[in-house]
Amino acid sequence: MLIFWEQRLVILSVPKTGTTSLEAVLAPHAAIVAMRPPPIKHTTARRYRRHLQGFLERGVEHSFTVVAMMREPISWLGSWYRYRQREEAAETVRSTKGLTFDDFLRGYLNDPAPAFAAVGAQSEFLHGGRKPGPDRIFIYEDMPRFLSFLQDRLQMEIDLPRLNTSPELPLEPDPALVEAVRRKYPQDFALYESLRQGG
Repeated sequence: MLIFWEQRLVILSVPKTGTTSLEAVLAPHAAIVAMRPPPIKHTTARRYRRHLQGFLERGVEHSFTVVAMMREPISWLGSWYRYRQREEAAETVRSTKGLTFDDFLRGYLNDPAPAFAAVGAQSEFLHGGRKPGPDRIFIYEDMPRFLSFLQDRLQMEIDLPRLNTSPELPLEPDPALVEAVRRKYPQDFALYESLRQGG
């Protein structure tokens, strides 16, 4: 999470949406940088509204604009699957080493999900079952639009490096599993589609 005081801007860090690269560029310019531990770095919209908004906005004339990014849900799950293929995770219960993406999706559909597939849902991060969420949500697949917004708001050029990238692996999920994920997490797909259409 990055907080820009003068620009009255908060950037929430949704996991697996390229925020590590963004933080590498923008952290030196932010008033507050929350990068560790992960629960602080990945402060949800609901947690921000409940615990931080009042503190930050007490006595200031203008409220903060809260922004975040969302990734196409299956692509987002694919990023988690690939990320947990890394050698650093090989000896942990979260490793997906030796598993296919279909295995990961089957795990994700379980209730509760096994550790390797326990990644939550983007809609929970962004809204937590209630509103308000972020003031604006951009989609990962249209990064130039998000960067254009940030460059205009922060009055600076932004050139993103590629950091924290996952191993390149083909993802060809079983369509039946994709459909099962859609049925179990309709709110994620509906939110993403509304954003993609400009809603």
